[in-house]
Amino acid sequence: MVDYARVQKELVECNRDKDISGVSIELDNGDDLSHLSGRITGPIASPYEGGIFQIDIRLPGGYPFEPPKMQFITKVCQNGAICLDILKDQWSPALTLKTALLSLQALLSSPEPDDPQDAVVAQQYLRDYPTFVGTARYWTDTFAKRASVGTEEKVQKLVEMGFPEVLVRKTLDIVGGDENLALEKLCTG
Repeated sequence: MVDYARVQKELVECNRDKDISGVSIELDNGDDLSHLSGRITGPIASPYEGGIFQIDIRLPGGYPFEPPKMQFITKVCQNGAICLDILKDQWSPALTLKTALLSLQALLSSPEPDDPQDAVVAQQYLRDYPTFVGTARYWTDTFAKRASVGTEEKVQKLVEMGFPEVLVRKTLDIVGGDENLALEKLCTG
């Protein structure tokens, strides 16, 4: 069974220095502590710099003895899958959600092409680095930099209608920032 007291402590600890660390965690859906939403900022001096990346976090029943399941919601490459050893066989109960998010942020700064989730992207990184950087910057600009004034205004409007902010942001991200589609999805789902 998930250790909910630990999860609550981890949320507080992670969000305590989010402006410095660049990582934060929020409840994804109401008060369900087994489904969370993480955010990381793109590392400085990387093609992901300036982006804000949202990560879906699901805690298995055995957490913290089993690793959390994490997947990018914000598009980073062809799929949102994450290949990180501490989210698999190198997980330890001594690690935290913040540690996992910081490791993910570091992975954006220094990808591991020898152990890739996406073989095509890994080959591009190894054989045509300038194209890899250009593609990563394009994806970041297109999908991770939508936190503009327009988006913030949309978020505020939908939150004022009574929808949770995390859910609003996630829905706007899914529908490409279309406020009307987001409202429809929020009302029906």
